[in-house]
Amino acid sequence: MTPQLRNIAIIAHVDHGKTTLVDHMLRQAGAFDAHEAMTERVMDSNPLERERGITILSKNTAVNWAGTKINIVDTPGHADFGGEVERILRMVDGVLILVDAAEGPMPQTRFVTRKALGLGLVPVVVINKVDRPDERAEAVHDEVLELFLELDANETQLDAPFLYASGREGWAAREYGEAASDLAALFETVLSAVPAPVGDPDLPFQMLASTLDHSRYVGRIAIGRIERGRVAEGDKVALLPLGEPGEVSADDAIPAKVVKLYGFDGLKRAEIESASAGDIIALAGLEGVEIGQTITDPDQRDRLQGIAVERPTLAVDFRVNDSPFAGRVGKYITTRQLRERLMRELERNVALRVEDTDSPNTFAVSGRGELHLTILMETMRREGYEFSVSRPRVIIRHAADGSEMEPYEEAVIEVPQAFVGVVMEKMGSRRAELLEMRPTDQGPVRLEFKIPSRGLFGYRSEFLTDTRGEGQLHHRFLEYGPKAGRLQSRQKGVLVADRPGTSVAFALFNLQERAEMIVGPGVETYSGMIVGEHVRPGDLEVNVSKGKKLTNMRAASSDENVRLEPPRELTLELALEFINDDELIEITPDAIRLRKRLLDPNTRKKAMRVAAAEARDD
Repeated sequence: MTPQLRNIAIIAHVDHGKTTLVDHMLRQAGAFDAHEAMTERVMDSNPLERERGITILSKNTAVNWAGTKINIVDTPGHADFGGEVERILRMVDGVLILVDAAEGPMPQTRFVTRKALGLGLVPVVVINKVDRPDERAEAVHDEVLELFLELDANETQLDAPFLYASGREGWAAREYGEAASDLAALFETVLSAVPAPVGDPDLPFQMLASTLDHSRYVGRIAIGRIERGRVAEGDKVALLPLGEPGEVSADDAIPAKVVKLYGFDGLKRAEIESASAGDIIALAGLEGVEIGQTITDPDQRDRLQGIAVERPTLAVDFRVNDSPFAGRVGKYITTRQLRERLMRELERNVALRVEDTDSPNTFAVSGRGELHLTILMETMRREGYEFSVSRPRVIIRHAADGSEMEPYEEAVIEVPQAFVGVVMEKMGSRRAELLEMRPTDQGPVRLEFKIPSRGLFGYRSEFLTDTRGEGQLHHRFLEYGPKAGRLQSRQKGVLVADRPGTSVAFALFNLQERAEMIVGPGVETYSGMIVGEHVRPGDLEVNVSKGKKLTNMRAASSDENVRLEPPRELTLELALEFINDDELIEITPDAIRLRKRLLDPNTRKKAMRVAAAEARDD
């Protein structure tokens, strides 16, 4: 036992205040010197995290309270990054479950709590945002207990302590309505409820690599918790291959040396001389180390249980960009560069899969959801990569009897009463099954659906339009089930540029009555590029570079002002929802464009005739 140490993870749904609470924990535990500037959401260090206001990568920090070091792991709150959550839970002995005092347990709360309880971790429940005017903390308390019963929590887990907090104000209390001015109650509860890590420091060294980092100076850095024994800088260790727990022969083990050893102190990773059982550390010098591998003493090579991450449910094709604008801006545009970058992503993104396809310039990339994949796309785009992406498709599995199974999602929707009808109609057309419908204390109605993952493609933007921006939609992977029938894809066609050129305001003005434009004036286009969404089914070839003809005649109506509606702003998420199977997203460092898979209009028409004939035969 290591009595002066606690290891905890903080888990919560998106926007329930987890990162803000960690900010105040760091402040009140004295993790910052008096002269240090303290920014908000310091744990969201990734630029994409700060822009989107969500946590994407799990991160380690540590604070000291009453002579005890508390290692804290901040985890993502979106279901698409569940792979990040699953692997770091192996490093901790307890979890801080953060629940919004108004919204209660949401899909990601349920997903991660199930994983934590299944590993036997001790929960501490924090009902956050009790200062909200619409809070219902007492009802949320009961909902959390119901969730624990649903997830088969043991007696110790059912007796979990509850705290009532305001992460924004930086206080926590043991009783509902009790006054508090700081987080002392939270720290004290963690010390009393969460057990110290178990592990004998006198046994041979053993550790599981739970996550990876990289340094240009020392290469790969393996981060994990020491299960037993001690390690010091300069020690010789053995890196064991992935596999089932048990003894590994010396021939299979890879000898290595600890070049650098780091511990965590506040937000800093500090170099240390040695560490012992229970410590969360970072080891440098282990070339080729992968997540889930066991690092041991060279003379005691017994392998730990690896990290099991649920398999991906969604796939897209990453292709080398072959549009007329290819290579203009990007630094990395070749097949080799694209493949190397995707393979490098596999080193730390355990929920991702990359496979070769029949085409040498195309790679099938599978992930946990649209956001999981678009974060990878956006990261690569900012690094200077150019590529194109296909429409997402679900990954089909086969049951024991050979029948096809597809992924289903649990969708939780909160909308005002006036929009319940349109939401029910749209979800019904997407083969959703209503599981529960109940009003909330604040007025909105909460609807819970079971829906094929395919049914959610393209629905989010439609949902926001139908609910006038007042609805909330959250979803998580639920299970694989029998394949649903045919689902309707996008009902409207698109406007396709029929020639290269630069878009002109006059041409766009004449087209906007028949379409919602995706490009504005002064945008360079090419033949086959999508420039707008048609108001009717069927695609339309248009000339967006057609200028106004000049004459020597004047009339009262000939010089009317050209008033353009603003074009639709494209994001990667909206683009993935929008495109059909015969379309691609062209992603470059300076732009996101939509295009037809076949750029030549004659080739495209022939392919459409062949597809229509095949559909009739089916």
